[in-house]
Amino acid sequence: MEPLTSAKIEKIIYVTYLIAALDITWLFLQFSITPTTVGVIQLLGGPVFGRFADIFGARAALSLSCFASVVYFLLLAAADSTILLFLHKLPAVFMHVLPGSQMVVADLSESGNRAEALAKLGLCFGIGMITGSSLGGTLSTHYGEKSAACVGAGGSLVSLLLVLKFIPKHTKHNTTESKKGGAGSVFNLKEIIRLMKFPGVAKTFTVKIVSGLPSGIFQVMFSIIAMNFFQLQPKENGYLMAYFGLMQMVIQGAVIGRLTARFSENSLLHVSVGLSSMVGLAQALTTSVFQFCLVAVPMMFSLSIFNVITDSMLTKSVPASDTGTMLGLCASVQSLMRTIGPTIGGFLYETYGVPSFGYTQFSVNIVVFTLLLISHTKRSPRQHNK
Repeated sequence: MEPLTSAKIEKIIYVTYLIAALDITWLFLQFSITPTTVGVIQLLGGPVFGRFADIFGARAALSLSCFASVVYFLLLAAADSTILLFLHKLPAVFMHVLPGSQMVVADLSESGNRAEALAKLGLCFGIGMITGSSLGGTLSTHYGEKSAACVGAGGSLVSLLLVLKFIPKHTKHNTTESKKGGAGSVFNLKEIIRLMKFPGVAKTFTVKIVSGLPSGIFQVMFSIIAMNFFQLQPKENGYLMAYFGLMQMVIQGAVIGRLTARFSENSLLHVSVGLSSMVGLAQALTTSVFQFCLVAVPMMFSLSIFNVITDSMLTKSVPASDTGTMLGLCASVQSLMRTIGPTIGGFLYETYGVPSFGYTQFSVNIVVFTLLLISHTKRSPRQHNK
């Protein structure tokens, strides 16, 4: 691969941010047409997509993902039967633009700046969430759902053209290492599981799943909680989602970079988990929308730091040739939450009520926080002795 200059790398990263923002826009536009998610399909596709990206390169992976989005929206626009409504979800197995964008950013950014660079993708997420929700609602109301789906297909085609024009075939700094790490089949589960054997990977990945599960369940159930517990109308719920999006944009675009420049990623991980436990307790005691809006500030802060820092730590713990597969595994965590979240969340909601979500988050995260502190305390004397 021809060496990339710093100016060209910067240009590629900014185009990648644009592609990610567009993808999130079409994702939330889709929610205005069909609110159902495709958690199971993307749960299976995430690690395989990441492995595909490591073997065939960023351009091929993102092109596949954007093309799948085009097909997804075209099938949705044409869906006039139950069979087509089912079939239109199948391309979602390849729809992983955000993990693909994360791989490009992780590959091209310096190790010390990786968390900040990944955080800016969260800024793109906030922009896409606000834009897509507004655009989808407007198009569906005035022109119909099929028109909104056609706009989604056209927008995904624009994303595909951007990928083909600006994203290089490979973004790994060492193509020899990339080929070596990428040897074998896309569906080689041993290669995917192999990543868990690298130092620190299994621990961080376990923390990502266990600590993130309670908040993930709450997010999956939030639309029901907003309607039934807070008595919000769809319009008011939309304003609340915009509020979340703006907070995420500020935190990930302006705050996380400053924090990672001053504090270690381990310290920030501890803070995010500890803060998440306190947020859970506050959520359990929340009884009004105003109180929830106040709690939402530390909630979004802890979530943003937690997601960015764990992704950054995991990609740094594996060879550069495996960052795509690692990020695919990280994406599968979110899909896992969307898959099992409604079942667990429904049980908690019907059996113990809304406060149970907060108490569960508090209990789980205070245990994880304590274990992290114990692990850090045990490791510190050994490092001092060395």
